Amino acid sequence: MRKIIGSAFVSLDGVMQAPGGPTEDPTGGFEHGGWLFNSFDEAAGKAIGDLFNRPFDLLLGRRTYDIFAAYWPYVAGEQKPMGEMFDRAGKYVVTHGDQKLDWQNSHRVSSIEAVAQLKNTDGPDLIIQGSSELYPQLIAVGLLDRLTLMTFPIVLGSGKRLFGDGTQSGAMRMIDHTVSPQGTVIASYESAGPVKVGSFASPEPSKAEISRQKAIAEGTW
Repeated sequence: MRKIIGSAFVSLDGVMQAPGGPTEDPTGGFEHGGWLFNSFDEAAGKAIGDLFNRPFDLLLGRRTYDIFAAYWPYVAGEQKPMGEMFDRAGKYVVTHGDQKLDWQNSHRVSSIEAVAQLKNTDGPDLIIQGSSELYPQLIAVGLLDRLTLMTFPIVLGSGKRLFGDGTQSGAMRMIDHTVSPQGTVIASYESAGPVKVGSFASPEPSKAEISRQKAIAEGTW
């Protein structure tokens, strides 16, 4: 059985849209495309290297696939070895559409149920890059095995977030972390079951708290 491993660059406020450049993904009027360029540091580079230093396939949403397919097969210079790795890897694209997937070793995956079937096959682990719309769906059915976040000291204010609307609640357990001199927090997480709640409040609420709770129930708070 394969593992599904997510990896994402995010801002402090959870935005992951268009880290690579201004034209990467301007949807929704996003104005900060390329925000990663001046924040990327040696620790983030090492984390990416560690992620891809063993056999892997890619699991991608359709838009991220389009971004990758228009870039990585054509890179030269220092980035060429990464491009060649991505060429060789299987690319599994989660999409309901029937558009051509011309990049070599690309495969259409029509549903999250099909992703579950793919996970149960033999082969290398499936690594997610970008693809924000995949996370809520994978988490909802327990398919995400590990998540590595590289959180940069920047606030973007708007844009696509890693955990958007509809993400199912759940606890996470940190299994590894490091903080770079520049302030990038690189942490890996695994699922730790449901969210457990409790209360610091006194078992006997004050009159003021009783009044506040009444206002909440009446919709006037």
